Amino acid sequence: MSTPDPTLSRNILEMAAVASEFCNFIEDTSNLKQQAFFNSLQGLVPLLYLRGTLLPDIEPEFPEANERFVTEEQYEGLFNALRELTGDLDEFWYIDHSGTHITETLKGSFAEHLADVYQDLKDFIMLFKKPQLAARENAIASCKANYAPHWGARLANLLPALHALVAEEKTADQEDDFLID
Repeated sequence: MSTPDPTLSRNILEMAAVASEFCNFIEDTSNLKQQAFFNSLQGLVPLLYLRGTLLPDIEPEFPEANERFVTEEQYEGLFNALRELTGDLDEFWYIDHSGTHITETLKGSFAEHLADVYQDLKDFIMLFKKPQLAARENAIASCKANYAPHWGARLANLLPALHALVAEEKTADQEDDFLID
């Protein structure tokens, strides 16, 4: 009786599914209106963050099998498309907690944060889809290693700004419902 493949556990497969959904969404934003984009992100961002916390530690047997796929040109194209979509709502403020005791308020960009998350997750998905065990091990290990310092931190920065944008829009819509013509 063979032991189950640890790279195909439920948590990993669910992470791969959500990461794939996020990447597809980011790649296909050309037909979206700005508010629909932010509304969709409000659901995807916390789901991705949660899935990242559930990734197991996997030590790749062959670390030389690790690969990156998203090129600088692809990143730039995606960033520019996202920047155009987010428009005047692209910039937001967030608190940087990366220091040991000092926190500071920084200005962020939805386009940059999302392109950064996309790059890590697209690389994960592309490597994970390869049929070799070594590729899947490296995909998971790299995704997990980049979670805390990079893509997970970007998602954590985005959520309060997304909440404010979407909640503000919903509150404005509700107020409009009470206006008498």
